[in-house]
Amino acid sequence: MDAELASRLARSVRAADPDRYFSALFAPAPLRPQLFALYAFNHEVARIAETVREPMLGAIRLEWWRETAEQAAQGMPRNHDVARGLQALFDSGKVGLAALEGIIAARAFDASAAHFADFAALESYLDATGGALMRAACAILGGDPEVAKPAALAYGLAGLLRSLPFHNNRHKLYLPLDLLAALHLTPDAFLEGGDDPRIAAAIRQTALRAREHFLAARRGPRPRAALAAILPAALVPVYLSRLSRMRGVSIHRRQMALLSAAMKKRL
Repeated sequence: MDAELASRLARSVRAADPDRYFSALFAPAPLRPQLFALYAFNHEVARIAETVREPMLGAIRLEWWRETAEQAAQGMPRNHDVARGLQALFDSGKVGLAALEGIIAARAFDASAAHFADFAALESYLDATGGALMRAACAILGGDPEVAKPAALAYGLAGLLRSLPFHNNRHKLYLPLDLLAALHLTPDAFLEGGDDPRIAAAIRQTALRAREHFLAARRGPRPRAALAAILPAALVPVYLSRLSRMRGVSIHRRQMALLSAAMKKRL
């Protein structure tokens, strides 16, 4: 990958996904462009549901990215920075087409009217999206992909809670139906928001689950070479601590949390 392309991909990831951008800076410099190509691809497919009103339009755009990835794997990338970045990534032999196709397939949920029946279904989705992304990043770094799962689930659940106002505004429910039912809360009532204590209880229970996954990741084996891949999960405690106040976390605070975890060489 030439330096100009790598620089453009890095800038796009920094603007769209600062957590993963700053985490990638702790990876060996020669491997960062591959991470940026992977993360730029992820941003493109993750944001599709935010830009369409109909599931069919979402499916069309996801198929465009599936074909884009396929052509890049064949050495014939489209005239798009991310496509050219994917070609370089595939040429490295560290990430295969099937991994990215799996992420694309899982993202079909985002623009659909489907719901998750329970936490098992929600976490299966998170593992197929953010988890698969984290495993691919581990592979790029030469680390063990198995260390990614609890970290990815913790980061995915925390991210979901942070984005609830956005998803509520577009009337997309991500929390599982059985959780809402146990609290005698309908999906429509949850999406309406407000000060209903049942909504706060649903958020607390999801946050507790995120914390459990984070602690499992912390207790697990040291990530070693995979550290930069799972480093975004170091932000989970920071994000969960701000949920009750619905306040954002500054870039400086995030950078300090990432630096602290990187210096300890574990979450």
